[in-house]
Amino acid sequence: MSPRKLLRIDPSRNMSRFYEIDVQPSLFGDVSVMRHWGRIGQSGQSREYWFEDETGAQKASNSILGQKRRRGYQDIPLS
Repeated sequence: MSPRKLLRIDPSRNMSRFYEIDVQPSLFGDVSVMRHWGRIGQSGQSREYWFEDETGAQKASNSILGQKRRRGYQDIPLS
């Protein structure tokens, strides 16, 4: 899976946020889901989750992406 970046911008609520997620294999056969989020223009926060296989990591990643889209985040293309 390639990295995904989502944005949520709502000027009426003074909201401009970003959310990034990526699934990456480790050297030991595990797979991690890397999450990074925060306000646009700030460094934000990061969190990493580890899974035994890529199937579990992909499932978790898709679930998180679905939650964010329901909350109003929109995908942006990474170039």
